[in-house]
Amino acid sequence: MILYIAEKPSLGRAIADVLPKPHKKAEGCVIAANGDVVSWCIGHLLEQCDPDAYDERYKKWREEDLPIVPDQWQLTPKRETRKQLTVLRKLIKEADQLVHAGDPDRDGQLLVDEVISYLKVPAQKRNAMLRCLISDLNPQAVKSALAKLRSNRDFIPLSTSALARSRADWLYGMNMTRLCTLRGQQSGYQGVLSVGRVQTPLLGLVVHRDLEIENFVSKPFYEVYITLETGKGELYRAKWKPSEACADYMDDEGRILSKKLAENVVARVKHKPGIVVEVKNAKKKQPAPLPYNLSSLQIDAAKRFGMSAKQVLDACQQLYERHKLITYPRSDCRYLPLEHWKNATQVVSAINRSCDSLAQAVSGADTSIKSKAWNDSKVSAHHAIIPTAKVQDVSKLTKSEAHVYELIARQYLMQFYPPFEYAEKQIDTEVMGGLFIAKQKDTLAEGWKILLPKRTRAESSPTGQGVDTVDGEPTLGRLPTVLKGDAVHCQQADVHEKQTSPPKYFTDATLLSAVTGIARYVSDTSIRKVLRETDGLGTEATRAGIIELLFKRGFLTRVAKDIRATEVGRQLIISLPDAVSYPDMTAHWESQLTAISQRELNYAGFLEPMTNSLENLLAQVKGVTFHGLAGKGKAPYKAKARRKPRVKKAASKA
Repeated sequence: MILYIAEKPSLGRAIADVLPKPHKKAEGCVIAANGDVVSWCIGHLLEQCDPDAYDERYKKWREEDLPIVPDQWQLTPKRETRKQLTVLRKLIKEADQLVHAGDPDRDGQLLVDEVISYLKVPAQKRNAMLRCLISDLNPQAVKSALAKLRSNRDFIPLSTSALARSRADWLYGMNMTRLCTLRGQQSGYQGVLSVGRVQTPLLGLVVHRDLEIENFVSKPFYEVYITLETGKGELYRAKWKPSEACADYMDDEGRILSKKLAENVVARVKHKPGIVVEVKNAKKKQPAPLPYNLSSLQIDAAKRFGMSAKQVLDACQQLYERHKLITYPRSDCRYLPLEHWKNATQVVSAINRSCDSLAQAVSGADTSIKSKAWNDSKVSAHHAIIPTAKVQDVSKLTKSEAHVYELIARQYLMQFYPPFEYAEKQIDTEVMGGLFIAKQKDTLAEGWKILLPKRTRAESSPTGQGVDTVDGEPTLGRLPTVLKGDAVHCQQADVHEKQTSPPKYFTDATLLSAVTGIARYVSDTSIRKVLRETDGLGTEATRAGIIELLFKRGFLTRVAKDIRATEVGRQLIISLPDAVSYPDMTAHWESQLTAISQRELNYAGFLEPMTNSLENLLAQVKGVTFHGLAGKGKAPYKAKARRKPRVKKAASKA
């Protein structure tokens, strides 16, 4: 007898649907006509034991007991799903062959593996277990997956990575939460101060942004624009590009802070001759954006429809499990296996019959086009989120489900459109030793961008609104045709005074973007180099839940579309050491967990150093006094000193 163990009942039913009929339903399983059985977990059937399971004295929270580090890790059955574990125990003993059908991700791999380990399945049966990767619950896709079973041993690194993550979260979260709660009690706060490997740096992003905005002082900066005349009497505008000699008068973003320097440049170049030093003409192509993974989908849904990360994930789960309209949603991959390209005509046809609003987009799709999305080398356990070949009237879905389906389908259709094409022209002009740059961009062919709403198209276009500009400033029309070495004359020169503006509060879209592109917020340059673009805080499957958890625990709140920290959330971050509230350490851990799944690091190489660093962190927190948690506004925030730009007396050198 073959026993298929799915992650959830919905996946189990999808597997049973393609097995020989008639079926017999039994408790916690479905028996096929040929005697094979499909059963399932109900999420995690097991959980980490509480500290008091290791020692009774840990029932009471005391600083002197920390850190608590188990010698032998223990799991315990979840009370609410204990019955299903009993069902699996019996079926696993009876089975001749086991097939692991957990979700195709890190957590899905561990979820079934830990049950097999907990039930002490004999090594021979465990080693012979097969792995089934299902990302589409429609019958044809499930049949295809069942025909391509692999050895479960191939996925040991994925399971090890998930195990390391689970234990690291327990060690860090439990020890830090106990210590911070005890320190908070000393300052009069009676609630639990929850600290987590991912949730606390995520909260720190919001708190640090809020404080940066509150403490922001706007400063003027200066730009120089000149009007140049060619030998044919044509005019064009160009912007001054400061040389390295002006570095002492600029801020970190290269803006000139000295008005006198800008005025000196104007005085030097006005009514003076110049020369064209370089002319660049380039035609460029921008391929269609890749299909979605969960984070990129959540970001776009937040921008377009104001949906939270959890709302998007919930809609995805319904579209996947109930309606079977999309493939597995908790994916961190944006590529597709080559074999999926053969099904493109079916999928596009299903979109056409399901979603009236995309009929025109379908009519322009050319399924003979093969975008860069189809790349087997970029696909591991799961692939990008795309529509399935199932047909269903999208108008009968909930509003959220319809929005999400339409986004996924449109992104898929983009793969069958030609590239967006545009031309770039740049004239570099030198006047009295200073370099002035004029740019112009023109759309040549809309390509896939024709599928974007007009507003989104304008915002995402490298050519902007079709108006010729020099860094946002309107030009005098089309750039003239000039050659390198042509003489020009500076007719006019002006100083434009502008004001620096504070960063914006986080929204659902920008917070998700920050979490997935965490390297931008890592201050340690050595760690930033290690991080790849795909690294982030948490996983695709957990980020939405962690953000929602911060709201439930009273650490975050919403003000219209903005996400801000509450007073308790703020004071917690202010009280904690930087290593806890900034993402550097956690981002590095995420990089190491990825390395484990790719066989580049082993379990001990991650967990042992992590445990040692935890002891150092606890020692730091024990030396901290938590302020302002008993009441609001009692702990004034003292902004960290930032390097001030050096502003010397203006030089005449341009």
